[in-house]
Amino acid sequence: HRHAVLHDQKNGQRYVPLSNLFDGQPPGFFTVSNSSLSEFGILGFELGYSMENPNSLVLWEAQFGDFANTAQVIFDQFLSAGEAKWLRQTGLVVLLPHGYDGQGPEHSSARMERFLQMSDEDPEDIPEIDESQWFKGGHLGGQIQKSNWQICNVTTPSNYFHMLRRQIHREFRKPLVVFSPKNLLRHPKAKSPITEFDDVDEAGEVIGIRFKRLIMDKSQTDRSPYPPVQEGVKRVVFCSGKIYFELDAEREARELEDVVHICRIEQLAPFPFDLLKREMRRYPNAEIIWCQEEPKNMGAYWHVVPRFHSCQEFLGLPSTTIRYAGRKTSAATATGFSEIHAQEQKQILLDAFEGF
Repeated sequence: HRHAVLHDQKNGQRYVPLSNLFDGQPPGFFTVSNSSLSEFGILGFELGYSMENPNSLVLWEAQFGDFANTAQVIFDQFLSAGEAKWLRQTGLVVLLPHGYDGQGPEHSSARMERFLQMSDEDPEDIPEIDESQWFKGGHLGGQIQKSNWQICNVTTPSNYFHMLRRQIHREFRKPLVVFSPKNLLRHPKAKSPITEFDDVDEAGEVIGIRFKRLIMDKSQTDRSPYPPVQEGVKRVVFCSGKIYFELDAEREARELEDVVHICRIEQLAPFPFDLLKREMRRYPNAEIIWCQEEPKNMGAYWHVVPRFHSCQEFLGLPSTTIRYAGRKTSAATATGFSEIHAQEQKQILLDAFEGF
């Protein structure tokens, strides 16, 4: 550990506190050994462990999601394609801290776009669903079984819990990649009532509270596939991840709760076509915006747009432009200057609420 050895800046002498715990401590009682800093090696080990122990919930977390690129071989060769190539399933969970907090280009982005691009889902192929099973969790059929992995970006403690819970309770195994913002660990609004961890929802509709792949606007309560139309809503902002809390705060400050609604996509792959269609039925006349923190050539933008258009076509709605609110295209994932970061973050909110 970086604090195991202290150096006197005046005379250069070294002092090891743990080698001086008690009088007469023998030499060699405490030894510092540097292990290999290898995301590639450790992720490969955890992958093998998860395959040999399929009933264990095995999680590997990068210090920051940016550092997962040094394990890219594991993602490309094994995790994303292992089942297709060798019929070997794994339920390994990969936690990649991701989110723009002004910490620079090496501590902001886990390169979500790369993982979404490796998803084998056809954006034009909307799964058939059994609406009679809507509130029982069986309406999706085999959508997840057909996918190579799951990509999530959750924003509530209860959703995080249910995401991990379903991962181990299933009768099959799929890799799970989670883009988990660090600052939501201490965000005052990133919280869940204890009832959301229960087995029965408050309305008694859902048999077993489950992971919410899409979280509808906080003002809405109807989760049926054909909710009442919200005529007064002029704009719906779709997003994923921690940017939701900044959007919600800005909306409250502008007092726009009645005309602007915000929906969070918590599972990006397999894509929640069924829930997006529900929201489009709820807001058939509203302008649709996709908002993200990442630059336009990164993040989920190019993943979600064709899926939005597929849902519009399925519902017979005009294939309107999905307006973008986010950072401009960039070679680097983020700026290294906190002032520029703050300006960019402010501009994202201005773009999302432009015209109000």
